[in-house]
Amino acid sequence: MKTSIQTSRKKKKFLRWAKIGLLVYCLVGVAVYHLQEKFLFHPKALAANAPFDFNAPHTEVNIPVDATTNYHLVQFTTNQPAKGVLLYFHGNMKNVNHYASAATNMTNDGYEVWMIDYPGFGKSTGELTEEAMYQQALQVYKLARTKYKPSDIVIYGRSLGSGVASQLASIRDCKRLILETPYYSLTSVAARYFWMYPLDQMIRYKFPTNEYLAKVTAPVTIFHGTADGVIPYSNAQRLKEVLKQQDEFITIEGGSHNDLHRFDQLNVKLHKLLEESPSLTSTSL
Repeated sequence: MKTSIQTSRKKKKFLRWAKIGLLVYCLVGVAVYHLQEKFLFHPKALAANAPFDFNAPHTEVNIPVDATTNYHLVQFTTNQPAKGVLLYFHGNMKNVNHYASAATNMTNDGYEVWMIDYPGFGKSTGELTEEAMYQQALQVYKLARTKYKPSDIVIYGRSLGSGVASQLASIRDCKRLILETPYYSLTSVAARYFWMYPLDQMIRYKFPTNEYLAKVTAPVTIFHGTADGVIPYSNAQRLKEVLKQQDEFITIEGGSHNDLHRFDQLNVKLHKLLEESPSLTSTSL
């Protein structure tokens, strides 16, 4: 009788904890689904007439789409006739102000650097969706093509922007695609924390960089640090399986997510890449 009572109590205790566990699982799942934009994007909006706090020579360009959508582009210029343009797709923080310092070395190498803010970032407005970011990148490329040949266009993606840059390079020609701290896919990064959920159905922002890279015919160079705590080095390494023979995956020992610009290994290589002659394989229009 005593054993039967103890068994019954254990069963009730197990069921109680199972219910609590299921409730926590469901609550976290609901939060992941409904708050994923909060987890993923950290924009800082700016008024249309707000001044930027960088001193580099630049021009601001607005690309109106509709009554509520305007894409805002900052074009960092060179002191001499530019030999090309680098289209820079930034990460998930704030706005162009946060990334403007990256333009200096590239403009010194003779390239204009065009940075666009995603919808809701900086002075850009409109609905923020994955497809909208792809369409925005395409509009920037089309604008660049009014001034430059594909062989004079470098596409650069940093962190979140690596998925956007890869998608663009998969459908349009360029001199080279450069990725800094990229991910295999956003779903795969989310799986590091939420592996127990059906993420393919839950995550609205896929950014499958791996799928896009498989379609890129231009040379690809990837930089990733071994101490990256945001996008693990092991996640980026998986991109090697879709790289071509001519592509490069450059490991920066000790580099983390936000400090690769401090390593000579990245700066020297970037200078070399921007100095080299065009190497364009024509596949798309």
